[in-house]
Amino acid sequence: QVHLVESGGGLVQAGGSLRLSCAASGRTFSTYAMAWFRQAPGKEREFVAACNYAGVTTYYADSVRGRFTISRDNGQKMVYLQMDSLKPEDTAVYYCAAVNDKVLYTSSRGRPREYDYWGQGTQVTVSS
Repeated sequence: QVHLVESGGGLVQAGGSLRLSCAASGRTFSTYAMAWFRQAPGKEREFVAACNYAGVTTYYADSVRGRFTISRDNGQKMVYLQMDSLKPEDTAVYYCAAVNDKVLYTSSRGRPREYDYWGQGTQVTVSS
């Protein structure tokens, strides 16, 4: 069992930065791949970024590659999403999620239904 709690969202101007945090609990946290998804009003939840259990292998959506960075600290049971050069279209509720590490290396890593645990989400609003 893994429990996830996101924080760090807020209101920022276009071009600004935010760092989201995801605090995890549970003995098996370090065995899971972790990801960030986001969901804008009226849209489906979409994949943003993911990393493997060690934080070494990472994947990004094309829309955020080069601007966002995912990282994790297994000792502190934390996952981060550094978001730079933010755009109004990045506005959404951001969720962290955990999935079996093997899924990360398949095309299923972008599918929300593959993920086992979810946080409650944190709102990010980017003003133009």
